[in-house]
Amino acid sequence: MQQSFLEYSYSVIYSRALPDARDGLKPVQRRILFMMTEMGLRPEKGHVKSARVVGEVMGKLHPHGDSSIYDALVRLAQGFAMRLPLVDGHGNFGSLDDGPAAARYTEARLAGSALAMTDSLDEDVVDFVPNYDNQFLQPEVLPSAVPNLLVNGASGIAVGMATNLAPHNLVEVVEGAKHLLAHPDATLEELMEFVPGPDLPGGGIIVGLDGIRDAYRTGRGAFRTRAKVSVEQLGPRRTGLVITELPYLIGPERVIEKIKQAVDTKKLSGVSDATDLTDRKNGLRLVISVKTGFNPEAVLEQLYRVTPLEDSFSINSVALVDGQPQTLGLRDMLRVFVDHRVSVVRRRSEHRLRKRRERLHLVEGLLIAILDIDEVIQLIRTSDDAESARSRLMQVFDLSELQAEYILELRLRRLTRFSRVELESERDQLLAEIGALQEILESEARLHAVVAEELDEAAAAHGTPRRTVLTGAVAKPARSSASGAAALEVADTACTVLLSPTGRALRVDRDPETLDLSARAPSRPAKHGAVAASVDGTVRGELGAVLSDGTLRRFTPVDLPLVPKASISFSAGVSLTAYLGIGDRSLRVVGLVPLEGETPIGLFTAQGVVKRVVLEQLPAKPELEVIGLKDDDRLIAAFPAPDGAEFVAVADDAQLLRFPVSSVRPQGRPAGGMAGMKLGANARVIFAGAVSAGVEARVVTVAESSVTLPGTDVATAKISDWAEFPAKGRATGGVRAQRFLKGEDRLACAWVGAGEPRALAADGAVRKLPAEPGKRDGSGTPIDGAAAHLGLAP
Repeated sequence: MQQSFLEYSYSVIYSRALPDARDGLKPVQRRILFMMTEMGLRPEKGHVKSARVVGEVMGKLHPHGDSSIYDALVRLAQGFAMRLPLVDGHGNFGSLDDGPAAARYTEARLAGSALAMTDSLDEDVVDFVPNYDNQFLQPEVLPSAVPNLLVNGASGIAVGMATNLAPHNLVEVVEGAKHLLAHPDATLEELMEFVPGPDLPGGGIIVGLDGIRDAYRTGRGAFRTRAKVSVEQLGPRRTGLVITELPYLIGPERVIEKIKQAVDTKKLSGVSDATDLTDRKNGLRLVISVKTGFNPEAVLEQLYRVTPLEDSFSINSVALVDGQPQTLGLRDMLRVFVDHRVSVVRRRSEHRLRKRRERLHLVEGLLIAILDIDEVIQLIRTSDDAESARSRLMQVFDLSELQAEYILELRLRRLTRFSRVELESERDQLLAEIGALQEILESEARLHAVVAEELDEAAAAHGTPRRTVLTGAVAKPARSSASGAAALEVADTACTVLLSPTGRALRVDRDPETLDLSARAPSRPAKHGAVAASVDGTVRGELGAVLSDGTLRRFTPVDLPLVPKASISFSAGVSLTAYLGIGDRSLRVVGLVPLEGETPIGLFTAQGVVKRVVLEQLPAKPELEVIGLKDDDRLIAAFPAPDGAEFVAVADDAQLLRFPVSSVRPQGRPAGGMAGMKLGANARVIFAGAVSAGVEARVVTVAESSVTLPGTDVATAKISDWAEFPAKGRATGGVRAQRFLKGEDRLACAWVGAGEPRALAADGAVRKLPAEPGKRDGSGTPIDGAAAHLGLAP
């Protein structure tokens, strides 16, 4: 019995319940994708009955019942369970509250992302093993150009162990894998700069990041998720809580059922009704009506306690590594995947090199025959048989047996002059491809570069913006001694919201003194460590985020991560576009502005258009237009622009213009602005702001070459005094801010302001700027790498 139980346990662990750390798939999932590939069910082909797929998998590869195969197929197609679905399902594949239809009613085919999992299977990239009856072969693991274990997560119960992994964002995981590929000794903190936490298919908010950090370090941890809820007016005297995103794998029917149970048992008060208005057009929309006289936010805290609007997720990262179950941290999972991709690309390159050498051998032999085709024909005609002809060809023309056999099988139509040109062209192409493949196999750096390029391609083809907001701010319920009603512990205190040039946002308390960034001592450089914009407000008040498409989005900073003023680090921040729910990856936040006050807001576009607008008595809409943009223009900056200050704009051709703010009269929100800076041919504005009178500001510019290969990190920077730049009139071209060196032809970034400036690379790494200021129109000095952003040191 002991021996039988051990064999059964090993079979469940290895062959059923646990995923392989390389492709993140259980055996049944791998067999489904492989068999669908063999059946030709590509995305461009039509759907077929799911029962056909189940039958093929069960009959040829999987020694278990059809129900387990169909359950696995359904999960691969469910967008609410998988962050990157691998099967394109047609029909009723279930929902969060209901199961799927039977296999005879649904249809399926491979999704586009599945092709990245199975690509190059026919190029000897992985080992094949026999099926259960030794009649067919199946891949031991899929090539998997997608880090599927992290992206889609996994869950399973084996014998004596279990696994439970949360889904992640493909783009973030790819960036983390690339960083580990380039820096094998990367620490967990460095990797978490790229993979900050899970990204659940249904969105929601993850509160508290300590459990995620523990899970990434040890393979075990837990975190809490909350629904995305907003307080809205449902009528003149009715307030409600509108839920648009729920925790992972929580359905609206389950939430409504728990609400009704809590109301019936007197555990929940203040709720008059709960209605599910979800539809295919608008997505999830759960409306909870609040009784008159109750605080909606206090009711929400009760809902978090007694309903699944707040749920926990336990991470237990157990997967198979070399056939053995192991508990893996983030670094371990990325390392196993990266090593697998390196092995796949190396084996594929060896296979392609071997095939091209074989083809080149035949082409060279054919070219020899075509040059003396008359003699070849005569030799064949005078030979007694094929064996004699083959031997004489090998002897006379010094050919190999393969080349001689290929010539004997040659069709007469290949003997034209055009065929010779084709063969010579094919020979040259084969030689070039062989050289490129040899370079990959002989250079570890080139091999890694190919792996990184293919990861980028997968992320570009299948990546989507982050859906889940990560925040460390947790609101806890408390009791008010005066009324006994539930209140929020997070008070509506004064705060400052900070935005980094890389798009991360956080908040700091301003009580009891006002936060003054320019007066702070230089902080320790950290990832993303610069401030591009800041705005004062209150924790539960509304602020405005101005986007590059000329619109303003209202938001409340209550769920932004709170960091201490003494150690501001944007590594703890969240993507502001994700926080605002912006799915368009081309949009970015160009400024933060208050929604109250008489100070006009200055706006500057890439084509040099300037505008001032007063944001008073705005309509109660979540999104507003603040400037009418031309189709080919975009907004690059939004900032307070009071009378008495000066506008400053810097173009990428190194021209800087300063002119009085008072020369631009305030306009209405839909207006398109007026000419602000005259630009040269193909130039565009890359920085704009306002400098108050009497401020000792500095001008920072970073020059680069537009034709330099990515990754060469060549750039020069210069710091100049603001006073050296003369004021000019509006709609003029300004003066030169930096003289280009040989090879330089544009500014990568620029910044003007008071305080300590800081330069960042595209990935948020800090670049060291020159210590001494230079002349106004002088050239820059080399820095330690290319810079993409400039801002104020926090």
